Amino acid sequence: MTNVSAKVVLIGPMAAGKTKIGKRVAKILGAPRYDTDKVFVSQHGEIAQFFETHGEPAFRAIESALVRETTAEPAVVSLGGGAVLDPASQELLVTLPVVYLTVSAEAVASRLGEGKRPLVAHEGVTAWKRIFEARQPIYERLASRTYDTSRGNLDEIADDIAHWVASDYQASKRDGL
Repeated sequence: MTNVSAKVVLIGPMAAGKTKIGKRVAKILGAPRYDTDKVFVSQHGEIAQFFETHGEPAFRAIESALVRETTAEPAVVSLGGGAVLDPASQELLVTLPVVYLTVSAEAVASRLGEGKRPLVAHEGVTAWKRIFEARQPIYERLASRTYDTSRGNLDEIADDIAHWVASDYQASKRDGL
């Protein structure tokens, strides 16, 4: 299935599988793919080091700009877990097809990398739970569709997302949108 005009944004908490599923969806659709955390790292260096040197507000400002840039053209975009915190990003995201990937705390425990995620570096899953609970209402409000990645087959989830995006895109073309 090739649909380079497709656009979809993946949101959700840390370690929900946004990067992995985003890669698979982009491959199925034959669409460009962006991961805002990866773009950030390529332009500014490691996120944990940037947090330490410049602080979270500076990171969030750049992240907000990356959300605008990566969603400007058709693509599959995986956002960092906190990218939804910016009100301007929220206003933009409500106009786009957004997939919310959720995951249980038990599944996250094995996915969190050592020291790579500055907001959970010291408290691990305990910090993840606190952050997730604070952001969950935003994720839910922005979501066009939701998938739980705790135990599901990521290939099946990616396939379902790709088919939804492709069919939604085709429907909007038919309707003249």
